[in-house]
Amino acid sequence: MRMGVKHAREYVDILGELKEALNSIGDGYLFFEMETADWEQLEEPQRLELMEALADDVFYALGEDPVIHVGGGIVTYRPKHHIIEVSVDEKESRIIRLI
Repeated sequence: MRMGVKHAREYVDILGELKEALNSIGDGYLFFEMETADWEQLEEPQRLELMEALADDVFYALGEDPVIHVGGGIVTYRPKHHIIEVSVDEKESRIIRLI
């Protein structure tokens, strides 16, 4: 059974924001153990499809582990604040609200 994190917003909206945030991590594809050359050969729709799959996997994994490394970024579930924080790099973070 997949648990994920507690949320009150529509899952599809959360997933869309999480996908966008994960796509901002320049080397997020490393999570898939993919080579840079392979990633660069993909068309944009294929890249977005992979990022959506990654967002789905990360969302559910955060229910077990509140901190997940994705490439050079870090995804953190903060249950007290009802958010997922995506640290894209040392200068940029994205907040996905769960309620």
